[in-house]
Amino acid sequence: MKRSNIFYMMCATALLSSCHIYKAYDRPEDINADGIYRDPVSLTDTLAVSDTTNMGNIPWQELFKDPKLQALIEEGLANNVDMQAAVLRVEEARVMLTSARLSFLPSINLAPQGSVTTMDGGDFVKAYTLPVAASWQVDLFGQLLNASRSQKTAYLQSQYSQQAVRSQLICGIANSYYTLLMLDKQEDITARTVDIYAENVRVMEAMKIAGMTTEAAVTQTRAAYHQTAASLIDLQRQIREVENSLSVLLAKAPQHIDRGTLDEQIMPEELTAGVPIQLLANRPDVKIAEMNLASAYYSTNQARAAFYPGLNITATAGWTNGSGISVANPGQFMFQALAALAQPIFNNGKLIANLKVTKAEEEIAKMNYQQTILAAGQEVSDALHLYDASNNKLIEDRARVEQLEKAVVYTKDLFQSGDATYLEILTSQQSLLSAQLTEVSDNIQRIQAVINLYSALGGGRE
Repeated sequence: MKRSNIFYMMCATALLSSCHIYKAYDRPEDINADGIYRDPVSLTDTLAVSDTTNMGNIPWQELFKDPKLQALIEEGLANNVDMQAAVLRVEEARVMLTSARLSFLPSINLAPQGSVTTMDGGDFVKAYTLPVAASWQVDLFGQLLNASRSQKTAYLQSQYSQQAVRSQLICGIANSYYTLLMLDKQEDITARTVDIYAENVRVMEAMKIAGMTTEAAVTQTRAAYHQTAASLIDLQRQIREVENSLSVLLAKAPQHIDRGTLDEQIMPEELTAGVPIQLLANRPDVKIAEMNLASAYYSTNQARAAFYPGLNITATAGWTNGSGISVANPGQFMFQALAALAQPIFNNGKLIANLKVTKAEEEIAKMNYQQTILAAGQEVSDALHLYDASNNKLIEDRARVEQLEKAVVYTKDLFQSGDATYLEILTSQQSLLSAQLTEVSDNIQRIQAVINLYSALGGGRE
């Protein structure tokens, strides 16, 4: 039997024993996403999903309908530094992927050489070589294939990272914008209350002069006025800080942010989380975790492939006028080809150790992937419960404000009839202010629950 036939039989036998090396990554069957959404009104049951509609799939323009907020988001997507860096990282990964795919082709190099030699003062002998050298690694056992596939997972990972930055940026801008609207509303309520308290001080001072109240009552009224005025200053400081923070997020110097009002905002009444399995396809961080697992899988395949022979073919062609110690002019054409087959036998246990390490890393990546899915399910569950709780709190908040508004009116009537003191009016007004501020805060919490759910479902990723 010819040696070439023996070689081909050896390669075929090794190929049959290493089929797994060529197998592309498939999601493990034991990765589970069932039941990771918890029902917001149940203590133990998982969410019964009857609709595959997923609000994470809707464009952000349909969720955030305020034109001023939309303009800010567009500005952030165009200018934000993190977003621009993510785009550049995708381009870097694309270039590396192209390089990995070209590794299947031979490498060609031009390596001209020249020398000048003289002995015992004799004539100078000039020799030159103008070779073109080519080398080609024949990918018999998938080393280059798995490296290329691993680089593709890195490219996909960079794309998913860009999606994650995009989603976080959109939701971050929206959260800051609605926080500004909340502070504007609270500032307006507090400013009107400050005016009321200023009038209270004026009335109490007039009553003291008329002998109808005491200095202690006047002092308490002034203290309430100053406390509320101080809280107004604090709200104005918070507004300025949020504006500055949002400006930096938009990659511009701190400045005033043009915005609407809280009362103008329209948010969806019904939230749809879709089926849990959609998280695997929609949420960027889950997809990044899966690409980490795929990359670890291909690293394990590369470690397996290292046990098999490697075949390298090199060739050199060109002109030279030097051959050993003789020089001939004109130069002559030369050609040389070499094939080398290297089969690892003993490498101080490095190959076995590397395979064990890559298998362990693959298992760690798999566990991290499953944990990322669970964490994503927790975020969805938290957002659903926050939305449900905020809705219920708003019902109570509005009822409380309604009752306290009546209490202020009734107390004023009682004061007119002499059945209540002015301090009772002050107390009822303070309670009303606190209730109104709480209602605004809970309303924003409800809006933030919508944003959190949108982000948890991978909204705004593309």
